[in-house]
Amino acid sequence: MLDLARARWPDGDWRHVDMKRLELGETFDGIIAWNSFFHLRPDEQRMCIGRMAKHLEPGGSVLLTVGHKAGEVSGTVGGEPVYHASLSPAEYAICLEQNGLRLTGFLAEDPETNNHSVLMARKE
Repeated sequence: MLDLARARWPDGDWRHVDMKRLELGETFDGIIAWNSFFHLRPDEQRMCIGRMAKHLEPGGSVLLTVGHKAGEVSGTVGGEPVYHASLSPAEYAICLEQNGLRLTGFLAEDPETNNHSVLMARKE
């Protein structure tokens, strides 16, 4: 995914970082966690939202793929086991607000994104 992003937008600042340990000492205008955030457990997602908020400039945005409802599921991708978890959209909104972010969009199972559920928030 990062190779594709780098090829399409070579001037971007694309990084591969463990979201659970995000401590970069700098802030950004935007953070994207596509097809990654939902692999964290619900408690890790709550913690990670706080870490992301600390790394955003005022007015900066975060874009995440999440589940369309609260729950945990396991499955396989390419023959490998995978774990997915999600908070409810209402709980995401509360957690975002508690961390100085405002939910600006939530699309559940959006056909334009191959049926991903997409959340966007902005730092106040």
